[in-house]
Amino acid sequence: MKRIAIYPGSFDPITNGHLDILKRASKAFDEIIILIADNSNKHSRFSVKERLEMIKGAVEGLNNVKVDSTKGLTVKYAKEHGANFLIRGLRAVSDFEYEFSLNAANEYIDHEIDTVYFMSTTGHAFISSSYIDSLYQSGVDISPLVPKSVVKMYEQKK
Repeated sequence: MKRIAIYPGSFDPITNGHLDILKRASKAFDEIIILIADNSNKHSRFSVKERLEMIKGAVEGLNNVKVDSTKGLTVKYAKEHGANFLIRGLRAVSDFEYEFSLNAANEYIDHEIDTVYFMSTTGHAFISSSYIDSLYQSGVDISPLVPKSVVKMYEQKK
């Protein structure tokens, strides 16, 4: 049986922290689908189309990784695509509280889908998408913190 996992998030934008978790998770699963949550109630800097483009550029060479988006619930998407696992990253204790609640809700919807957590490595623990955006807007060089495809997309938005 193929071990398929979903790595959900807004990825607005994807960071090297996300990629670090993805690369480590890709060793544990046969297939990973990075799933962009298309939430129309949330203001995003980048459109879903732009985020798909950024992520596809960032995951070149990871043969067991696909990229997709959904407007629906992650656990329903997982079930429809034969995935039994969700991948989530943890940076700090504050992440745990949010993830604990999210896991409970997902378990309520479908108890057959498990969540697997990967701790951020020390060098990536401070990186978040919103932090990247704030740094960029303040004129700070973000290139060491994000894939080249993200820097390119920011530059196109100037």
